[in-house]
Amino acid sequence: MTIQTLKSRNLLLFEAISGSRSFGLATENSDTDIRGVYYLPKEDFFGLNYIPQISNETNDITYYEIGRFVELLQKNNPNILEILASPEDCIQYKHPLMDLLKTEDFLSKLCKDTFAGYAVSQIKKAKGLNKKILNPIDKERKSILDFCFILEGQGSVPLKKWLHEFPSSGGVPEGRGGLSQEKCGLINIDHTKGMYSLFYDESGKLGYKGVIHHEEANQVSVSSIPKNEKPVAYLFCNLDAYSVYCKDYREYWKWVAERNEDRYNVNQTHGQNYDSKNMMHTIRLLQSCEQIFKTNSLTIRVENRDELLDIKAGNQSYEDVMQKAENLIESIEKHYSTSSLPEYPDLEKTTKTLIEIRKKLYDKNYKL
Repeated sequence: MTIQTLKSRNLLLFEAISGSRSFGLATENSDTDIRGVYYLPKEDFFGLNYIPQISNETNDITYYEIGRFVELLQKNNPNILEILASPEDCIQYKHPLMDLLKTEDFLSKLCKDTFAGYAVSQIKKAKGLNKKILNPIDKERKSILDFCFILEGQGSVPLKKWLHEFPSSGGVPEGRGGLSQEKCGLINIDHTKGMYSLFYDESGKLGYKGVIHHEEANQVSVSSIPKNEKPVAYLFCNLDAYSVYCKDYREYWKWVAERNEDRYNVNQTHGQNYDSKNMMHTIRLLQSCEQIFKTNSLTIRVENRDELLDIKAGNQSYEDVMQKAENLIESIEKHYSTSSLPEYPDLEKTTKTLIEIRKKLYDKNYKL
């Protein structure tokens, strides 16, 4: 089943321009997204060829089977509710039976989770992006050696520095261009976490395993140390900090590999350190949620186009946008507590509507 098949067999029930153009936020560079609803031929619906959704390769055009569409409406999915609430000037085709599906029959307090909940997840994502932009991580990956420290006096020094400067006490040879981590041996210190006694074997004959086996090691090595050997230093390995670094490193370079370079360059140009397009839609989503609980209705054509496009252009600071989001979340909580909307959509009523639509679609005697 393809989009062309839907149209050639007259299976479309609804088709509308969606996204920024339906919100009233389109600019000269905006794409044209199409969303719609279809139904399957009777033999496919009752047989083994149920297809819930059809899209083109870029997902700019997506159609939902009527049953899947109603199911998502019952779950108060923001994208699907916005399709049903499409402005008249964006609707390209509407089957008369689609008039049976009314937005007010689906709106419920569940919208707080679906609209505001999703927006909050995007805010967290924006904060993560802000952190990544402000705190880039070098491509050269650190090893666990960078998280090892030698206790010295009332403080500590990085292990690498200590090895390079080779202290003049403790029986360690001097004047040979630094010590080698491979000739070190470690043993655990009882009743401590991350603390080790460090021994050094200049001859390399005692079989010490070094501080680490190799650069990719995720923990230090311990060795068998002869009883008569004395430690030359005490080492602390901050394994917790190393684990956090590894997680941040993976996430940062995964983000670099997957990020939209054009959008990233725009964000770098305006210098506000957040994904301005994503935050514009996040604020819009929060405003829609606030409207739902204020008015018990959903109108997706925005009244504050300039304000939202100002955010998209990066003309507002990260802190100001975050404050705006927090204010909206507070307002949503307030209106939610006094809203007369039901806790959930009336599943029985809306399912009966779906059944009625299907019956009429499959009734050969039904006429528009």
